[in-house]
Amino acid sequence: MLIHTVLLSPAPDAAEGSFAEAMMILEEVADRLPGLSGFVHGPNRDFEGKSQAYPYGFTCLFDDEAAMQAYVDDPEHQRAGAMLVANCAGGADGIFVSDLEV
Repeated sequence: MLIHTVLLSPAPDAAEGSFAEAMMILEEVADRLPGLSGFVHGPNRDFEGKSQAYPYGFTCLFDDEAAMQAYVDDPEHQRAGAMLVANCAGGADGIFVSDLEV
């Protein structure tokens, strides 16, 4: 299983709720792609004070690398990703991605 975690640092001029449409698209992608067994998103509470720069994020659970690659290649995922890049500080630099194999 792969745990795909994405943390987002909004651009200073990003509107409140600017990630909402991208999250709706990603929810739809998660609902239809085989091997993507979970998608959750929400505010980063950062209880340990280690990731204040990333106040929002999401996590996907993939059965295997092939399922994750199908997600990466999906045109709707790419559209949502472009929305996130457009609304993050420094574009893609404002997005932290981690893929843990468990």
